[in-house]
Amino acid sequence: MNNQINFKMKKTTRIFVLLCVMAFAMSKSDAQITVSINVGTPPPALPVYAQPACPTDGYMWVPGYWAYDDADGYYWVPGVWVAAPQPGYLWTPAYWGYSGGYYGFHSGYWGEHVGYYGGINYGYGYGGYGYGGGRWEGGSFRYNTAVMNVNTTVVHNTYVDNTVINNTTINNHTSFNGPGGVTAQPRGQELAAMKEQHIQATSEQSSHQQAAHQDRSQFASVNGGHPTAAAMDKVGGHPFNEQGRAAANSSMGNNTNTNKGFNGNNRTNPNQPVNSNKPANNTGNPQQNQNQHPQQNQNQKPQHQPKPHNNPKPPHEKHG
Repeated sequence: MNNQINFKMKKTTRIFVLLCVMAFAMSKSDAQITVSINVGTPPPALPVYAQPACPTDGYMWVPGYWAYDDADGYYWVPGVWVAAPQPGYLWTPAYWGYSGGYYGFHSGYWGEHVGYYGGINYGYGYGGYGYGGGRWEGGSFRYNTAVMNVNTTVVHNTYVDNTVINNTTINNHTSFNGPGGVTAQPRGQELAAMKEQHIQATSEQSSHQQAAHQDRSQFASVNGGHPTAAAMDKVGGHPFNEQGRAAANSSMGNNTNTNKGFNGNNRTNPNQPVNSNKPANNTGNPQQNQNQHPQQNQNQKPQHQPKPHNNPKPPHEKHG
């Protein structure tokens, strides 16, 4: 009798350990499809901002996005240049998707291929599907200067591919996937990428979001959808506003010696080729810069947004 009981206990223990191992493996490979927050109201439109020049070889562009705080609502995490966790890995941006009456936040991740990011056109190589901002070759990253702001006196691995440029301009810079926003569905290559092994956002990226959360001027309730710091040249570096000027009122990063804006190129139109030896055109006019922003995904339609819930659903973890 005792032998039977011991056998069952050992078998149960082995099954439990196996399930734990499987859960751990899934947490690594399915990081991007995790919905971490559900909100009853949609995020604001994407700000139209200039891209700072890449500060050094090997840094990757992470587009800005709207994050959410339970008490104070949406706040903008500036687009920023960061180091990849390992050579050969690309960043799949986070996105908001609508399902079951709520807007869910899907975290971004690092992987060998770019997965699904809701069809959102973040610009600068992220046009809604895939990535056209550069590629890894032999352990080094090469930048496509047709859509990326690169100062060739600092960064030397570059090429030009204008085929990734979408010249159509629209004025609705929707920041979510679902009714009233982008309606793109995952493609085969994106689904395959979602099943690969992923690395979650680095500690540097996490500290960047925390810094944005601590700056009141980044909250949409304060800035009306126009954050003080729209982009940064690196984590803890110089913050810049939508027009590429120093974000003097921002508490993020280092505001010293940035009165003249960017060093190097000043990209406000990621859909136009740029001579990387000269500053790109920056009108200094927010409305004119708005008209220069790249097109959102072709599937986007100006539909009515779903009626917001009066009481947003509390955040919780679930897998899609």
